[in-house]
Amino acid sequence: MEMKIFFEGNKKVNAEFNGQIIMTDQPVQAGGDGSAPAPFTLFLASIGTCAGIYVKSFCAQRNIPTDEITITQKMNYNYKTRLVDDIQLNINLPKDFPEKYKAAIINAANLCAVKEHLNNPPNIEVSTIIAD
Repeated sequence: MEMKIFFEGNKKVNAEFNGQIIMTDQPVQAGGDGSAPAPFTLFLASIGTCAGIYVKSFCAQRNIPTDEITITQKMNYNYKTRLVDDIQLNINLPKDFPEKYKAAIINAANLCAVKEHLNNPPNIEVSTIIAD
């Protein structure tokens, strides 16, 4: 797998992967144009949206409608470490959601590949290559 990261004007940094462009920018208060989410915002969103696709797939396999299901993601920013140190995902279910699937839908959300990578982080190595 390979992803190409490239730069546009001002503080825009984008990624090309599998023929799709993922755009990022910095907020106006950080000197950007605010035209796209910041990279860290995308990282945080990837946690909830990844859990969401597992919830959606779980429900689809059981013909459970998802139009009234949402996920609320709460994050705690630790000002001492300057890192998010706690993330909570709350799956908001409608009153008529089948009781027998409440624990199973949590298990489905926990299968999220982003969460698995956070639990078992990859090695990240940075180097330089001089272009020909």
